[in-house]
Amino acid sequence: MHNITQLAKQQIGLRLPKYLVDELESLSKEFSLNKTDIITEAICAYIQEQKAQLYYDRFDDGCKELKSVLNRTNKEPLHSLDALIDELEDTNA
Repeated sequence: MHNITQLAKQQIGLRLPKYLVDELESLSKEFSLNKTDIITEAICAYIQEQKAQLYYDRFDDGCKELKSVLNRTNKEPLHSLDALIDELEDTNA
């Protein structure tokens, strides 16, 4: 959730290709929507999508790293996350 200061509107300059401006105008008129609100919602959706993708990419990287640790070749392979945790606890003790 955002606080009142974060919700204050700030004007920015923006240049868009004509076809997007035309689409925006059309959408605005057809649905009686404010162009600022349309652009704001579009940017919010884009940012959420990018954050979700970053989260899933990092999760995927973590899974690959865990798999490589579990299937290591220089020591006996670990067959579970519990075995890895036990080994880590033994080395920290």
